[in-house]
Amino acid sequence: MTSTRRDFIKTAGMAVATAKSLKPRMVMAQPSVKIVQTDVLEIAYEEHGPSDGFPIILVHGFPYDVRSFDGVPPSLVDAGYRVLLPYIRGYGQTRFLDLAAPRMAEQAAIAQDLIDFADALGIDRFAAAGFDWGNRAICIAAILNPDRVTAQVACGGYSVQDTITPGGPAPARFEALLWYQWYLNTERGIRGLTENRHDIIRYLWDTWSPAWNYSDEDYARSAPSFDNPDFVDICVHSYRHRHVNAPGEQRFLEVERRLAERPRITTPAIVLRAAQSGFGPPSADPSGDQARFSNLRGRRIVEGAGHDLPAHRPDAVADALLELLA
Repeated sequence: MTSTRRDFIKTAGMAVATAKSLKPRMVMAQPSVKIVQTDVLEIAYEEHGPSDGFPIILVHGFPYDVRSFDGVPPSLVDAGYRVLLPYIRGYGQTRFLDLAAPRMAEQAAIAQDLIDFADALGIDRFAAAGFDWGNRAICIAAILNPDRVTAQVACGGYSVQDTITPGGPAPARFEALLWYQWYLNTERGIRGLTENRHDIIRYLWDTWSPAWNYSDEDYARSAPSFDNPDFVDICVHSYRHRHVNAPGEQRFLEVERRLAERPRITTPAIVLRAAQSGFGPPSADPSGDQARFSNLRGRRIVEGAGHDLPAHRPDAVADALLELLA
């Protein structure tokens, strides 16, 4: 049933009240950025906790960066875990090794970057949590490397895409929510993201988390990440490739065909869904998530959270990871 405007306003008001009632989040001091080299990238990352602790990798999405997870590491570090936060390709100080390489960012590439990141650090097995592109990368890594990902917190649920078969038109209200994707499939969109990226990103932050009040200081902490020289090309390719309007990397053709079948994930997982997402309220019916995650340990609708769930409810993410790893 479609929510009315009155219902939405009421829900948003409840979310603000919920957010105000939460305990202030603990935030660890921002560490210096480290760099590790893979075959394709120099990946910038931040690290918390003991170097010999079991690793947990937290992966951000579009258009955010590692600052979304600022409140997540404290309780994980207190429990003895090593927490790693990579900047995905096109963000922060992450750079391509080959200056002439095409800037591509299909879903399989982001997932491979995650595995390459772990390999470069000598990490065999790890737990992970992510949202948006980051969640998709973890989902795919868990499908392709089930022996590597020991536990997953999926903010937003299963997000693997069929990039082989062009999709059909959806109801207008859903198409409208994806305006930014259609925009980036045009030449005007490239110019717009190049010239007005901070205006566009701030607008997406606000509309995707309508019950959350981002301050200018909140945005300023992440803004430098979007000045990466590859940011525009990476975003444009991602949204063109997923709509079958741009070719992907040759090395991932078979992977994308396999992902188009949307395989189930066998990794122990907890799904977190934001109650106040700008993409609409989540369904109370768990059957969709149960069908995609064969080892689903929990499914929670998280009050006080928008699309940027780890930033709004870091306690929900940390608690879910600790539960899975107990």
